[in-house]
Amino acid sequence: MNGSRIVAVGHYQPAKVLTNEDLAGMVDTSDEWIRTRVGIRTRHIAGPGEPVDELAAHAAAKALAAAGLAPDAVDLVVVATSTAVDRSPNTAARLAARLGIPSPAAMDVNVVCAGFTHALATADHAVRAGAADRALVVGADKMSDVTDWSDRTTCVLVGDGAGAAVVEAAAEPGIGPVLWGSVPEMGHAVRIEGTPPRFAQEGQSVYRWATTKLPAIARRACERAGTAPEDLAAVVLHQANLRIIEPLAERLGAVNAVVARDVVDSGNTSAASIPLAFSKLIERGEITSGDPVLLFGFGGNLSYGGQVVRCP
Repeated sequence: MNGSRIVAVGHYQPAKVLTNEDLAGMVDTSDEWIRTRVGIRTRHIAGPGEPVDELAAHAAAKALAAAGLAPDAVDLVVVATSTAVDRSPNTAARLAARLGIPSPAAMDVNVVCAGFTHALATADHAVRAGAADRALVVGADKMSDVTDWSDRTTCVLVGDGAGAAVVEAAAEPGIGPVLWGSVPEMGHAVRIEGTPPRFAQEGQSVYRWATTKLPAIARRACERAGTAPEDLAAVVLHQANLRIIEPLAERLGAVNAVVARDVVDSGNTSAASIPLAFSKLIERGEITSGDPVLLFGFGGNLSYGGQVVRCP
C-alpha cells in the first residue's frame, strides 16, 4: 500500500443548544454583538454527565457504522483533545473501552484547535509505515468545561462536540502530505491554563495572524498535495470565527470550493470543529466521493496543520 484514505466519517453534538439570547441573560452581550463580531448564532453544550470520551464515542460509533466495520477492525485510536479532565487513562483508551476495541495503540494528541489535522497526519504516517492497518481518528472537546461563563469575550465563542474519521491503508493515497508547524513565541495568544483551567485568548493577535499569515501556509498545503486552490471542492478550516474563516478562504483562492461555516450553528469546538464540519458537508451531500477537500486547523500554541484529503 502506498498511502491511506478516509473511508467514513461521523459526528456528534450534545442535545442542549445555547442561543445568543440565552447568553444575553448571563453576561452583558446581545445577539447583534455576537453575530457582528464572530458570526455565531448557537452552540451545543454538554451536560455534567457527558465527558469528552462519551462525546468521542458517539461520533466514532457513527463513523464505524458508516464504514460497516466492527470495533475489532481498528488497531490504532488517536484522539485530538485539549479538554480531557484526567491524565490517565487517556481519552483514546477510554474511547476504546467504551467501543470495545480490543487491543489498539491508543494515544491523545493535544494541539488544541489544530488537533484533528495533527491526529489525522499521525494516523496517516502510522498506516503508511505499516505500524497500523486501520485507525480511528477523533477530534473531541468539551470547551464548556474550561470556559469562564462570566467573561463575554470568550463564553460567546465556545461549543462542545466531536467528529471522527476511519482511516485505512490504500493503494492510491487519499490523504495528502501534511504541512504543520507553530509559532511558539506567540503561544500565549491562546491559552487553557490554571487551576481550574480556563480558556483565554488575545483575540486581535490571533485574528491578525490568521488572516495575514495563514493563507500562504494553506496554499503550501495544497501545493504539497499537487492540488491548486481553485480545484478544491471544499475548504474546511478550523471553525473559530466567521470573520477569520471567510477572508482566509478568499485569500487562499479556493474560488470554486464550498466553504464550511459550521461555526454559525456550533461555535468554536476546538479539535472537534474540522471533523464536525467535514462530516456535515458529506451528510448534506455538498461534497461527494473523491472530491478534494482542504482540512486546515490553527489556534492554540499558534499551531497550524493541514492536508488535502479525498472525500470518502
